[in-house]
Amino acid sequence: MSERVDRINELYRKQKTVGLTEEEKAEQKKLRDEFREIVRKNMSLDLGNTVIERPDGRREKLPRRGK
Repeated sequence: MSERVDRINELYRKQKTVGLTEEEKAEQKKLRDEFREIVRKNMSLDLGNTVIERPDGRREKLPRRGK
């Protein structure tokens, strides 16, 4: 994952200085999409393991919001 983030950042810096070729733009889009998907999955897993502790001591899992 770190290599992916490093490459995304490298392409971003290059885009801001000299610009990107069409292949690099496509690579940048692909890497960003993959990164977003990983972040979404991790967030979903984290939220799935989150519990709320009520004042009376009850513990409840977070309810899932609809798709």
